[in-house]
Amino acid sequence: MNPAFFQHIENILHTERIAAYRQDGADHTLTLARYLLNMALSESLYPSLQFAEIALRHAIHRELSARCGTVVWYDSPLARLTPWQQDRVTEAKESLKKLGKPLSPGRIIAELTFGFWTAFFNNAHARTGIGSYLSKKVFPHAPSTEQYQSKLDKRWLEIRDLRNRVFHHERILHWNDLNARHQAVFEIIAWMSPKLHDLVKTLDRFVLIRTDGLNPWIAKLQNHWPKP
Repeated sequence: MNPAFFQHIENILHTERIAAYRQDGADHTLTLARYLLNMALSESLYPSLQFAEIALRHAIHRELSARCGTVVWYDSPLARLTPWQQDRVTEAKESLKKLGKPLSPGRIIAELTFGFWTAFFNNAHARTGIGSYLSKKVFPHAPSTEQYQSKLDKRWLEIRDLRNRVFHHERILHWNDLNARHQAVFEIIAWMSPKLHDLVKTLDRFVLIRTDGLNPWIAKLQNHWPKP
């Protein structure tokens, strides 16, 4: 690869970010190819992660609305929200107020963070009983052996970790269990909705990009920016 071109790209993207892809002394072409492959893998994971997050929050919204007898269940003591979750609801309302938007249930649900939703399966809600309730209601198509709150908590923590890394443009290329994590997202979507799983499957490009590996990116770089 043209060294001057690589140096320019490195300066633009920040040396420390690029350095994460050449820790083994890789040359310019391999380093940037790894960066591009990582970006492509992250992009391919976006649809499944987005669908998983949206499906989770709306399933919880549906089930807690029924349990509490109101669509504003987040204001009901029957929801048994933890103090941390109550703070997140307050923050969501304040954020909408600042934007001059109405505090409708739909807007508040969308404003709440992913961590707010996954928190329903942690130890705090093992004590409130909400976690066990949602584990069965939200995942009606899951095997009975997978409907335990502790198992769902572990799975959602791993999905949230992957989601945060993907959404913040961090390196995932080196993860040995990346294929398994991709599969875990698909499984949990299927447990919520087999039809949604089918939709996500038609959009998914992860396996193809993972299988093709670095060679297509190396070829692109060598063809477009050869050494002088």
